[in-house]
Amino acid sequence: MKKLTAGLFVSLDGVVESPERWHFPYLNDELGRALGAQICAADTMLLGRSTYEEFAAHWAHQGSEVPFADRINGTPKYVVSNTLPAADWQNSTLLGGEGLAGRIAELKGQPGGDISVTGSVTLVRWLLAQGLLDELSLMVHPVVVGKGRRLFDEADASRYELDLVDFTTFRTGVVHLTYRTTACLQ
Repeated sequence: MKKLTAGLFVSLDGVVESPERWHFPYLNDELGRALGAQICAADTMLLGRSTYEEFAAHWAHQGSEVPFADRINGTPKYVVSNTLPAADWQNSTLLGGEGLAGRIAELKGQPGGDISVTGSVTLVRWLLAQGLLDELSLMVHPVVVGKGRRLFDEADASRYELDLVDFTTFRTGVVHLTYRTTACLQ
């Protein structure tokens, strides 16, 4: 059975939007190794539409000389969207419509490595609400961004119990927190 994991960059004030604007000053060899371990642990990717479009625009044109390009391009990708007309990037399958939770549960039931969700905050929230997410990996950056979409906002009235299973502090001040999910409490 596969483990469904989500990995997000997050600021101290909870912002997950546009990490390309604030994440890179904190990227070092330690954080790179942690990201590489997440990439290598997964043999399947699950992406929301926006993240899929960003990744496809970047990774589909990267060659073997770029670290992880072959791994990311070669990994089966499932795209959750009701608006994307097609998923043309190598090894991509479009998922949407009725029965989505059941199809994702079927993917989890297959043998193999992890199913990785990167970014895709709307998808991560939905997976939590559906009880499908097994692990949440947060790279908390020592920066207050101020504005932007947050992982959890006031509109989300759900309460989620999480168990901290691992943490690492990097030299840059980034703290990598890994939580295992438990029951969602309404």
